[in-house]
Amino acid sequence: MTAEFDYIIIGAGSAGCVLADRLSADGRSRVLVLEAGGHDDWIWLKIPVGYLFAIGNPRADWCFRTEAEAGLNGRSLGYPRGRVLGGSSSINAMIYMRGQAADYDHWRQLGLPGWGWDDVLPEFMRQESHHAGASAHHGAEGRLRVEPPRLSWRVLDMYRDAAAQAGIPPVSDFNCGDNEGAGYFEVTQQRGTRFSAARAFLRPAMARTNVTVETGCLVHRVDIVDGRARAVEWRQGRSLRRVQARGEIILTAGSIGSAQILMRSGIGPGARLQELGIPVARDRAGVGANLQDHLQLRMIYKVSGVRTLNETYWNLGRRALMGLDYVLRRRGPLTMAPSQLGLFARSGPDIGRADLQFHVQPLSLDKFGDPLHRFPAITTSVCHLRPESRGHVTITSPDPESPPVIALNYLTAPRDRQVAAAALRLARRISAQPALERIRPQEFLPGPGVGDEDEALARAAGDIGTTIFHPVGTARMGQTDDPLAVTDARLRVIGINGLRVADASVMPTITSGNTNAPTMMIAGRAADMILSDRH
Repeated sequence: MTAEFDYIIIGAGSAGCVLADRLSADGRSRVLVLEAGGHDDWIWLKIPVGYLFAIGNPRADWCFRTEAEAGLNGRSLGYPRGRVLGGSSSINAMIYMRGQAADYDHWRQLGLPGWGWDDVLPEFMRQESHHAGASAHHGAEGRLRVEPPRLSWRVLDMYRDAAAQAGIPPVSDFNCGDNEGAGYFEVTQQRGTRFSAARAFLRPAMARTNVTVETGCLVHRVDIVDGRARAVEWRQGRSLRRVQARGEIILTAGSIGSAQILMRSGIGPGARLQELGIPVARDRAGVGANLQDHLQLRMIYKVSGVRTLNETYWNLGRRALMGLDYVLRRRGPLTMAPSQLGLFARSGPDIGRADLQFHVQPLSLDKFGDPLHRFPAITTSVCHLRPESRGHVTITSPDPESPPVIALNYLTAPRDRQVAAAALRLARRISAQPALERIRPQEFLPGPGVGDEDEALARAAGDIGTTIFHPVGTARMGQTDDPLAVTDARLRVIGINGLRVADASVMPTITSGNTNAPTMMIAGRAADMILSDRH
């Protein structure tokens, strides 16, 4: 291996793939990408419905677990994170969602220039190859393919009609800055196959002679010498390896991984690092703090007189036809993202913009990886888009094999419990609309025994709530005099030269929707900053 590289990228997830493509585009800069997982050549990483088999499988997932959560009535959750080329974009829901313009304008108002909606929209458009072509809000020349779903369900159309009767009107495009309304999600697919960040960005980069991609690399630490990031040390198989950086080292290991690597490198809460015997390179209390996620409340309704995937799944003949339809036409249920219909709504009349997101599915199951239920049903998952609860990630040892401590502290903020109750109440109101009367929805989870009072609904939320896989914020951007900021507005680790973080961990506050597209946007902005600072 070359003794030195211009850029070393740690993590080949959504952000790392974008950076590998952009930083190597000149054909001269030598770029090394280190990925802890393996190659993305498994069939279930290509077929969209394969997320059912990839999540929870160590072949593609870190298989983390959270601490027992008081807000979830003492439950611990499985916490999937992609461990494969493409990272979580290889196992995620494929939903393309930018969030709301006000999310990014809020970042700018926090004193982070260059992160307002008008600043980030061009980057979203630059990356996008949108099925409808170029427009005022969409790009057509980018590498990331965005398409509509390739099947529809009558039960979801009926639910959209019920939402309209409940005051949530139809909308044709969630990605123009205001996503309030109901409609089908657009997905990162191409003709019925998953279009991960590895497929969109890393594959073109790997075709260049100046790019080296190494898999199976468990990064120990970034070596900090005289206040500058100089090298990366990692384990690959039975070998310990170390490579120096002529230019910059960029962390793109995600909100869980990047925080761990920073702490093992001596950047983090000083007293905690000293307890673990890690020399402190920079005392930054914010490393691992400010963890935010969207908690989805999975309500299940039994239905009748309408087709859902549950009964199709348990009919062997229909299941065979599903496979045939996919092989011959790349259509049918095997092209399904986990959620097809989306709703964005307000939890109350005093809320200025949508703060709830529904993911509506024509199926039901106890949890991902379990078989579908044998009765026809739909799932209406709803999450609070801007939670106030904050968690943390920390390490228990300098050993990278030791699993991290992940504590989300879901539903510990009183406001989050109020919004959870309002969310479940809204879902019940939609299910009672005339548009659904014919299919007689019956609440299966949390169940009709749960009352409609705030406290009863908030406790039920703790029983049925689970992650929707959107951790952000553990290396958040902030002004350099902010003691809890980890990175500045140009994503440089404060107090350390030659080291940046460029993934979802830098978000100061979570975006109002799915976080994969914003993560790729952040990486694209980071690439521009890195190249600009170099010259």
